[in-house]
Amino acid sequence: MGRLFFLIAVAVVVYLLIKSFRRNTPRQNDTVTENMVRCAQCGVHLPQGESVQAEGENFCCAAHRDAYRK
Repeated sequence: MGRLFFLIAVAVVVYLLIKSFRRNTPRQNDTVTENMVRCAQCGVHLPQGESVQAEGENFCCAAHRDAYRK
């Protein structure tokens, strides 16, 4: 009977530790999202921060920007 109470107590402690750990970990939904833009030359989608901007358009690289200007 003593072993049963000991095993139940250990199970409760493990459960509470796991529950506490899960509560303290940050969720992925809290990350900031960035707008996706389309390259005016090839049509690939990329984050706006990684795009090359010129003439009011977004490009995936400087080579596509230069090709679009010609």
